[in-house]
Amino acid sequence: MLIVFAGLPGTGKTTISRAFAKTLAATHLRVDIIEQAIRDAGVLAGPVGASGYAVAQALAGANLGEGRVVVADCVNPVAASREGWRAVATRAAVRLIEVEVVCSDAQEHRRRVEGRVSDIRGFVLPSWDMILRLDYEPWDRPRFVVDSATLSPLEAVAALQRIAAPDGPT
Repeated sequence: MLIVFAGLPGTGKTTISRAFAKTLAATHLRVDIIEQAIRDAGVLAGPVGASGYAVAQALAGANLGEGRVVVADCVNPVAASREGWRAVATRAAVRLIEVEVVCSDAQEHRRRVEGRVSDIRGFVLPSWDMILRLDYEPWDRPRFVVDSATLSPLEAVAALQRIAAPDGPT
């Protein structure tokens, strides 16, 4: 199974996806870590672009091929990145669960963003203004939406466990 978390920075994706991956004993792939490793390697002259997603999707495919459950944690802002994850699941012939984490309370979302401290050495967190300017395309298909303004991380994980159960919705 491949579970892909998406959503704007500061909505709670990493907190929820990390906890959910732990309950499943799944491989947790965080695109922010991969992108920072690419930057640290100094191999690119410009922005990281889609390379972090390409690496994460290749790692997901390899882990799925070994029979592991994979939880991916990324902004996943555009249709092309979302389609990339769908292709990984199709190639691996595994169930795909797409999760969008939102924070419906704009003041709470801003408070979280402005109060965060990076847990990745060298990673610069986006500002509130950067998040407001981010090109985040509307979804073109159903997904499971978690509103972190109304659910605690534990409640979100419990809801996701019901969705991910073998007899849960696809």
